Amino acid sequence: MSSSSPRQLSLGVQLKDDATFENFYAVDGQLNRQVVMALQQQLQPFGEQFIYLSGIQGAGLSHLLQAACHFAGEQGRSAQYLPLEELVSADPAALLDGLEILDLVCLDGLHWVVGRPDWERALFVFFNTMRDTGRRVVMAAAQGPRELKVSLPDLQSRLNWGLVFQVQPLDDESKRKALQMRAKARGIELTDEVAQYILHRAPRSSHDLFKTLHRLDDASLAEQRRLTIPFVKQTLGF
Repeated sequence: MSSSSPRQLSLGVQLKDDATFENFYAVDGQLNRQVVMALQQQLQPFGEQFIYLSGIQGAGLSHLLQAACHFAGEQGRSAQYLPLEELVSADPAALLDGLEILDLVCLDGLHWVVGRPDWERALFVFFNTMRDTGRRVVMAAAQGPRELKVSLPDLQSRLNWGLVFQVQPLDDESKRKALQMRAKARGIELTDEVAQYILHRAPRSSHDLFKTLHRLDDASLAEQRRLTIPFVKQTLGF
């Protein structure tokens, strides 16, 4: 995070260190790769000012928004990640006021706040201000902008201003490869056989799979053992 964005700390919002574009499994030619490319290009002069992402839980929306903030920081740009589920009880006008000084603002979980008049009015002002100052916004929600239950028509129109993507969840083969990619980044050797064993027995969402990998990594470091099926079985109680 760029030092020119003090709000990140004042809000108590922390970015996950491993929430990077490099850690997001996206294959060339697939839609999710287009999403990553659009986010990486967003801060360029030709980049899209507004990007809207939707997807089911576990598709990686929060990961992508945090990755965009990390990426901005690496470029020396200021950015703010706002997890709206955690901030829903905040005063929205005060929370969003002044964010136009930042190069990028990422709003995660719009579905948590739409339908509330105070939030909708504050978001309407926020989007107008960000547009007028040429700043960038990434927003994410469980539904697309047309399916979101927005009460304020003017806000509904602003959600459709830029690029809209539906982030695709990983199929089983992609989950295996993503798990192995994360393992490699941690310096862990995860064979196809062991990865398949984990996939068949651990919770299926990508988020839960990566939490399982983190747990296995900690255990293997503590016991100085490789990830084998017997070790995974012992550690996870399968």
